[in-house]
Amino acid sequence: MTILTAKVAGCPHVTACTPPIAGKIPVNTVAAMHLAGADEIYILGGVQAVAAMAIGTPTMKKVNFIAGPGNAFVAETKRQLFGEEIGIDLPAGPTEILIVADEHADPFTVATDLLSQAEHGPDSPAVLITNSKTVGEQTIKEVERLLKILPTADIAGVSWARLGEVNVVKDLDEAYKLADKYAYEHVQILTQNPREALTKMSNYGALFLGEKTCVSYGDKCIGTNHVLPTRGAARYTGGCKYPKTQLLESRCKTRLISAVWVGKFLRTVTYQEVTDPKESGKLGRLCGRAARAENFEGHARSGDVRAQKYLGDSFEWI
Repeated sequence: MTILTAKVAGCPHVTACTPPIAGKIPVNTVAAMHLAGADEIYILGGVQAVAAMAIGTPTMKKVNFIAGPGNAFVAETKRQLFGEEIGIDLPAGPTEILIVADEHADPFTVATDLLSQAEHGPDSPAVLITNSKTVGEQTIKEVERLLKILPTADIAGVSWARLGEVNVVKDLDEAYKLADKYAYEHVQILTQNPREALTKMSNYGALFLGEKTCVSYGDKCIGTNHVLPTRGAARYTGGCKYPKTQLLESRCKTRLISAVWVGKFLRTVTYQEVTDPKESGKLGRLCGRAARAENFEGHARSGDVRAQKYLGDSFEWI
């Protein structure tokens, strides 16, 4: 999502880094990077990857601009190197999910979707805001049940234990106001009238409207760019976007407008909404395949839920 965007923008040279998975080369990710147009690909992640790109090494040419999400350490490294060493896209990491649900929401679906993002790392917050005490209590029970059978429970369980929250409010207006205070990266709306959030909310990286549209679709297959603001940055910035310049070319000058102009006070945000049940199910199948190729079982299960509900697919874990 960053390589392809940069190449479309006209960047002549893109350096890409991706970490190993369980000590092995992530062949699916490398293939995707190659197909997206990366000029150099390194099996390297974390602080060391950001530092190598920003400063340069005997084998890696220094870049001028770094884009993409990561964990808290990656985000902090980008922040510290920003300015004299490199330009950056925006604060992006660790992953966050917030779900606004009413009394009609399915606790099983809510729990599955919360855990789909909690598996990103042990520092990924997962928050539910609901006007139904019953939905809140049942969601907690479903999370506890699912953690017993989720292959990535050793990560997702830590996130849930440390940073999981369930907030019960009096009505949806209060829920939207509270959600705006969190200003989270991913905000999923599981209510009878999900489009209401478009007028009720303003602080989010991306909205996912209705049960047919899960955050994992944004991660894997729905199409919008998924480099989004975290840690409250959604209060002042939107998602990742690039002007048509050579931002990643290490030999060119970075053309960023630093003066205050109208655009400095505007945010570009996105929302996703799948309305056709069958198409949601098809996306679920695609999401499942794409997520499992990267060993993100929790993400895959968000897709499974939709494939099961809308296409009748059968899954052993459900």
